[in-house]
Amino acid sequence: MDYIFHPGALTLAAGIACGVCLGWRLRGRYGRVRNHSSIAGNDVGSEASVMGESGDFKMVLVVRNDLKMGKGKVAAQCSHAAVSAYKQIQKRNPDLLKQWEYCGQPKVVVKAPDEASLVELLSRAKQLGLTVSLIQDAGLTQIAPGSRTVLGVGPGLANLIDQVTGQLKLY
Repeated sequence: MDYIFHPGALTLAAGIACGVCLGWRLRGRYGRVRNHSSIAGNDVGSEASVMGESGDFKMVLVVRNDLKMGKGKVAAQCSHAAVSAYKQIQKRNPDLLKQWEYCGQPKVVVKAPDEASLVELLSRAKQLGLTVSLIQDAGLTQIAPGSRTVLGVGPGLANLIDQVTGQLKLY
């Protein structure tokens, strides 16, 4: 029996081989770190190494519900918090930032009833060594100047962030 060589077969084989090699290379470069406590920068997160791979890292944005901000205002304030947190973690812990990015940069938006709750959450997050970004509005549109609108917590280990924000309802 004669075998006929099809030029597309070689292209397909080369494409698969390149994809596998590239995948292994990226996994080696951006693969998950096994010791999460070194990423967190403290020993509080050491139990995270037994967690599953998905959902290990996240950022939570806590919106004050009593201010009754419009949707666009909330989106802008959350964006300020996310960018501020990103800049902080980029300087302080680039390895954690890479892991969060590798997870797909998960973000969750929840609501807090008032400013006092926001300040309490800020304090708890700081005690756990988490990155925080508290946003104060400039007061040019809907909100009084200096109003604390959104608290960003993380990016960080999901189990640590849940100790701070896990009881809050989704926005």
